[in-house]
Amino acid sequence: MTSATTGFRRQQGHPRSVRDVRVGYLAVPALVFFVAFAVIPLVGVLLLSFTQWDGIGAIQPAGLSSWQSVLTDPSLPHTIWVTFLLMALSWAVQTPASLLIGAFLAGRQRYREWLAVFYFIPLLLSSAAIAITYKALLDPNFGLGVGLGIPLLSQDWLGKDGLALGVVIFIVSWQFVPFHSLIYQGAIQQIPRSMYEAAQLDGAGRCRQFFSITLPQMRHTMVTSSTLMVIGSLTFFDLIFVLTGGGPGDATRVLALDMYRRGFQANLMGPASVIAVILVVVGLVIALVLRRLGGGAPSESRLDGA
Repeated sequence: MTSATTGFRRQQGHPRSVRDVRVGYLAVPALVFFVAFAVIPLVGVLLLSFTQWDGIGAIQPAGLSSWQSVLTDPSLPHTIWVTFLLMALSWAVQTPASLLIGAFLAGRQRYREWLAVFYFIPLLLSSAAIAITYKALLDPNFGLGVGLGIPLLSQDWLGKDGLALGVVIFIVSWQFVPFHSLIYQGAIQQIPRSMYEAAQLDGAGRCRQFFSITLPQMRHTMVTSSTLMVIGSLTFFDLIFVLTGGGPGDATRVLALDMYRRGFQANLMGPASVIAVILVVVGLVIALVLRRLGGGAPSESRLDGA
């Protein structure tokens, strides 16, 4: 191999190395923000969980006392159960609804663009405002049921355990289904049309195309969407706080609400930090499990096209 050929190859590789260096420099601000607003606060909360602090006075070391008080609290298993129940049921409602709406909006008809904007409106509203509105509509004395004269809607929706949890799941799904529908819509539009054309030539109808082409191609998108749903379920606070306050009783008391009560109502920042650490650990474990269940790289779900 001549020196000229070697020099030419080095010149070819040089622009790529320069481009990689530039991309690395562009990642520095993101890394700085991640460390400043994610890593450092997380480390601070972890350290705070080993202290006693009322949020105002001096911070006193407390060892494992905060962890012991939280983990031995008899109400903790129920709170964890409600959190995971809300997570599972909201996922079970949002996933099929989002997938079907996303597949519908992925069509080429013009009116579907207007429907996409219409469906997206709930996501633009504040969770607290949504909770106040639904609380007024579901009031058994002055709500929508009384105004329309419909006895079914005049129940004490927020005063019974099962009904209150069902209302929370419905409102959460109503608010966040548009976001996940948008994710599925974009993913479905990336599926090569040649796959559907080949299925049509084989005589496959729309239903068969959906289960044989669309769903398998949505595997990695479903993992991403499910991860966002599940992690988001762990942080539900404002809607539940305004709508039910954790009631009736403790029927809708989730970990995020329990953290608020301990930290800002009881002024026990140590135990509140313990619950925050638990939420982070649970979220990381669930995210890793979902990623493992998805398997492979996202590009593997594309059978055709670049």
